[in-house]
Formats: sequence, structure tokens, C-alpha cells
Amino acid sequence: MKIKENWHLPDHKQAARRTKNAVEVIDDFQIDNDTVNIGNGKRYFISTYGCQANERDSETLSGILEALGYEAASQADQADLILMNTCGIRENASNNVLGEIGSYKRLYRENPDLIIGVCGCMSQEEGFAHTLLEKYPQVRLLFGTHNLQDLPSMLSRLQNPKERVVEIYSREGEVYENLPSHRASQHKAWVNIMYGCDKFCTYCIVPYTRGKQRSRTMDAILEEIKVLKKLGYKEITLLGQNVNAYGKDLSEDLSFAGLLEEAAKTGIDRIRFMTSHPWDFSSEMIDVIAKYPNIMPYIHLPLQSGDDEILRRMGRRYTSEDYRRLFDEIREKIPNVSISTDIIVGFPNESDEAFEHTMDMVRYAHFDNAFTFIYSPRPGTPAARMEDPISESTKKERLLHLNKVWNDLALEKNKAYEGRIVEVLVDGPSRKDPNHYSGYTDTFKLVNFSGNNLKAGDLVRVRIDQAKTFSMDGTAIEE
Repeated sequence: MKIKENWHLPDHKQAARRTKNAVEVIDDFQIDNDTVNIGNGKRYFISTYGCQANERDSETLSGILEALGYEAASQADQADLILMNTCGIRENASNNVLGEIGSYKRLYRENPDLIIGVCGCMSQEEGFAHTLLEKYPQVRLLFGTHNLQDLPSMLSRLQNPKERVVEIYSREGEVYENLPSHRASQHKAWVNIMYGCDKFCTYCIVPYTRGKQRSRTMDAILEEIKVLKKLGYKEITLLGQNVNAYGKDLSEDLSFAGLLEEAAKTGIDRIRFMTSHPWDFSSEMIDVIAKYPNIMPYIHLPLQSGDDEILRRMGRRYTSEDYRRLFDEIREKIPNVSISTDIIVGFPNESDEAFEHTMDMVRYAHFDNAFTFIYSPRPGTPAARMEDPISESTKKERLLHLNKVWNDLALEKNKAYEGRIVEVLVDGPSRKDPNHYSGYTDTFKLVNFSGNNLKAGDLVRVRIDQAKTFSMDGTAIEE
């Protein structure tokens, strides 16, 4: 592969740099006159991998494309532009993306004017970017997480069928305000409060792909929430790689607890947030959540491991006892709280004893939900260089055992809902039955229920008739 002079490729060493330079806030998005109608008569298709931050980025990409005249296509083979917004957390995500790109080879042969692009966190990884450029010539557009706003100019350059645009920047990052957006829902919305991460957990690629921790101003966030409320949105989710650290890069007077309280005072019906890091989770935060009924009593609190030595080598900055104390305080202060977690099985050199320490914590906590994974080494992270004599079969056995235990405990927790009446925010009707709906409780329990004449965005009371491990069945209560 010959590297072109106008290509910008990722550099992990540069991406790991952190300075005390002030973060630039940019609020001047505009489309050049010669680009403004570039999408007229054309359609786009976006496939999104990974976390809620990626989903929010895809809403921004959709907004920009529609500002250029593009219309959304329901499937890839109807599109003139295909974008894959990728996640770099685990290796299987990379394999899935490469598989999807391979499936578009036929479309590209049939339509040489088709633009296939890859963006997001995976593009920021050195090895992945080089693999795409060397082995997938159908990918003509490659950009990362720091320059979504440049999509119009990149597409303009691609009007030359011989051009291949590669713009991936390894930098600390900026904050962009007021970019166009096409919200995926009309009653629930993601609201970014910050970007990037400075924790550098040894297994995690995010600090390299998303840049340094940088917060939006509280005024900008609150204004966005107020606008959403006026538009009829019922629920917002405040987003950040580590929301608890909000404001630390702006002022000593700013905190996530303060932001939560001001968000609650807007009066919007429901407020959620993710993701939390136990290191930054303060008692003040817990008190604010307990105080305001429109802050939902659901907390995602990643454990990762219940073993102190593994936690130390993960760079998590807390011990199992620290986590337990925080967990107990949350349970004690927030009525009816629901807590979910993340757990990694098979971190390098995880012993049988270390794994049992994780199982001890799972049995203690009775988590409402758990997202469990076998450790996936990410090139460029410290953990990827650690020796690991534990066999893959042992890791799989541990994962199966972990899932069996937490599934049983989650079912037990859900069974306690049977016969109760809960408030559910309706997401919409079933495709098969217009009188069957789904939605979530305040504690983030998925409920499938029967009802009449309901619509997405309604808040309804539902009696829980049957509880399952991952969902509940119920009946809407006629008022």
C-alpha cells in the first residue's frame, strides 16, 4: 500500500498524549455553497456498532447528510452512500465490520459510483486502518471520531471517482456544538455531556480513539434538554465515557451531581445517564439521584472484576471493598434502585481464585443485569502485552458459569415484580400485533404488554403478570 501525502492516518502514541491546553469549543458549522446540494436525489445508509456514543454520532452523521440533500435508505443495496460507524472495544466487532464490508463488494462492482465509508472508533486503530486500505479497495472514505463535521468536504472530494479520502486524526479533540442531527426517536434522546476519557484502563482502547476528557458547558447541555422537552421528548440519557468526571476539566465548581440536579429542575419526565466509573461516583451524586423523582433509579456501575489484584492490573483505581461500599450506599439511599454492571472474564493471568472473587461479588450484589465478556486484547493497550497462560476453553467455561449464576439471580429479582403495577414509557407497538407494546420501567426493565390505543412516548401504568430473566410480560391498566 502506498501512503498518499494527503492521507491522515492514526498514531497511537500521539493519541495517548494529554496536555493542559484548553479545549476549543467550535460552533460555526456551515456547508459551502458548492457542496450544499451534493446529496440531492441520493440516499444514504448507516450501520452503527457499539455504544450509545456511537448511536449519537450516527444521529449527527444522518443530520449532516440530510442537510446535504440525502435521504435515508432502509437497506444498503438502495443507497448511494454506505457508512459503517464502528466500535473498537472488542475484536469480534472488528470481524463483524470486515464481514459487512466484504458483503458490499458486489454492490461496488455493480455501481462504481457507490461510496462506501468507515468511520468511528475502529478507524482510529492503526492496524485496522491499514488493513482497510490494503485489502478493501471498495472503501473509499475513512475517517475517525474527531471530524464528523468535515463530512461535507470529504464527500465533495469523492465526486472524483479516482479519489480516496482518508482523514483520521489522533488528537486530544475539541467540542463541537450545534451540529445537525436526525434523532432516531421522537420521545427518547441521547444528550452528550462530555467526550473522551483520561482513565487509561489497561485493557481499554477508548482513550486512544476518543481523545482526552472534555466537557460541554452546563449552559449548552441544559439548553439542549429544554429544547428537547419543548419538542415533546419524555426521556433523555446523559452520555459520556465516564459521566461522573463531568466538569473536572472545566472548573472546580462543576460536578456531575450539580449537572444532574440542574437537569432534573428542567422538569423533563425522565433522566438517565451512562456510563459511570466507580472511582468518581460521589455521595453527592447518590443524594441527588435519591432526591429527584425524574432521575431514574437505575445505575450502570461496571465492576469488571471482583479481585483486587486483577483490578490493580486493569488500572481501575478501586478495590473490591471500595466497590462494595459504594454499592451498599447506592442501595441504602436510593429506593427501588436497579443496578447493572460489566464484567470481564479471563483478563491475563486471572487465576481460579481471582475468578471466584468475582463470583463472590456477583452473589453479593444480585445485579439486575450484567454485560459479560471474555477479555479481548486490543492492540496498543498495556494489557495486550501481558502474558496470559489461561486457555480459551477455561475462559469460556468461566463465562458460562458466570452467566448461569447472574441469570438465575436476575430472574429472582424480576420475579419480585410480579403482581406489581409499574410506570412504563411506551417505545411502540409490536409489528405483529398493534395491541401489543413494549417499553421500559423507571428501573430499566423491559416490559412487553397488551393495551389499547397507545402510542410511542406515552407513560402508562402496567401490571406485571410474568417475569422472565431479560424481560417481563404485563397488561396496561385502563384509567
